[in-house]
Amino acid sequence: MNWEEKYQTGQVFWNRGAPSPPMAHYLDQHPAHGRTLVPGCGHGHEVALAVKHGLDATGLDIAPSGVTAAHTLYPHLADRIVVGDLFNPAPAMRGAFDVVLEHTCMSGLHPSLRPSYRRGIDLTLRPGGVLIGVWFINPDLDPGDEGPPFPFSVPALTALFADGYKIVDDYVPAVSFNGREGRERVRVLRRLG
Repeated sequence: MNWEEKYQTGQVFWNRGAPSPPMAHYLDQHPAHGRTLVPGCGHGHEVALAVKHGLDATGLDIAPSGVTAAHTLYPHLADRIVVGDLFNPAPAMRGAFDVVLEHTCMSGLHPSLRPSYRRGIDLTLRPGGVLIGVWFINPDLDPGDEGPPFPFSVPALTALFADGYKIVDDYVPAVSFNGREGRERVRVLRRLG
């Protein structure tokens, strides 16, 4: 997937213009603390949400045009939203984060890239840190459409993080973007070790 091309041509179907309602609800109910990474941050909505909740947040996106759009939307956060690759994070990002906020990053990746996503989380999240995810489990795809977003089952999510992580919280959120009701899952994982 050429994410830069998607941003340049305005094909940003995943952008809903606001932070994820389940993520906002979770952070309202479960305050988090520390350095926070938002991988695949796109337009920066979850970075803004994290900062609003007092987190020292950094947004990371592989598409320079996505980062530019985030800087335009959130100029006061421009120094917090950077171009980079979760699969090969900068040395300063390795083991540097207490929290990772996941929303639509992994669902945008082809299933063959899920091990690389997991490795990226392992490289950036310190032991004892938490991965707070709003996982797009059951996207509404047209017949014959494979994605993105790519369907991702709960057992597949469990298997991906079975080794080295403990489930802290897990539920189908009561709030969501219109059209995503019942298609997302909040799962919070603590990194062991």
